Amino acid sequence: MTSTQQVSADTPADELKALAERAGRDLEDASALEILTWAAGTFGARFCVTSSMEDAVVAHLAARARPGVDVVFLDTGYHFPETIGTRDAVAAVMDVDVITLTPRQTVAEQDAEYGPRLHDRDPDLCCALRKVKPLEEGLAGYLAWATGLRRDESPTRAHTPVVGWDDRRRKVKVSPIARWTQDDVDAYVAEHGVLTNPLLMDGYGSVGCAPCTRRLLEGEDARAGRWAGRAKTECGLHG
Repeated sequence: MTSTQQVSADTPADELKALAERAGRDLEDASALEILTWAAGTFGARFCVTSSMEDAVVAHLAARARPGVDVVFLDTGYHFPETIGTRDAVAAVMDVDVITLTPRQTVAEQDAEYGPRLHDRDPDLCCALRKVKPLEEGLAGYLAWATGLRRDESPTRAHTPVVGWDDRRRKVKVSPIARWTQDDVDAYVAEHGVLTNPLLMDGYGSVGCAPCTRRLLEGEDARAGRWAGRAKTECGLHG
C-alpha cells in the first residue's frame, strides 16, 4: 500500500498529478476504506466527498477514515423531495459536515433568461449551469475529492481509476468504490445500516434531477433512466 504524507495547499499541479497516478496504481487492489484513509491522511481538510444523495455509502466510509469530513451536495433546484430528505438525514445522523452548493441562478431566474424547461431543450447547458459550474466553484478550496463512481454502472465509467487526476479541475479525484458491484454496495448498506434514497426502492436505478430521471425498464442498466431517449449519459461532472 502506498505511503501517506500530507501535502501542502500550495503543492504544484504536476506534483499532485504524479501523486494521483502513482496512488491509482498502488491502491488498485486496496479496500475502499484503505483508499479513503490514504486520501484523508494525504489531503486532510482539503479533501471532501461529493454526494448526489442516492446513497450515503462513500460518505459513511469517508467518515470512518476522517470523522467530520466535508460532504458536498449540489442542490440544483430540481431534486426529488426524497433526495433533499436523504441529505437532511445524512446531516442529522452521520459524522460528516454536509455543505450544500447552489447555482448562481434560481430555477425561476434561469427560466427568465433562457426560457422554461431548459433541461428539455438543452440538457447539457442546464447541467453546466446547475451542476458543473457550481461544483467547480465549490471545490475551489480542496485539493482532492471523492466520488461514488463504479465501473459496473455504465460503459463510460468502465475504466474509472480508484485514484486519478481530474485535469479540468486540476484536482485529485478519488473513486474508492470503483471496483465494487451493486451487490457490494447492497452488502455494505445492510451491514452498516447506511442511509439510501427511498427512490431506489421505487424502481429508480440512479437518482438525478426529477425532470431528467425515470424509473428503469426491465433489463436496463442502472443509469438508463437518466436522460432517457437521448445520447447524453453523463451530466458533465465526470465527463
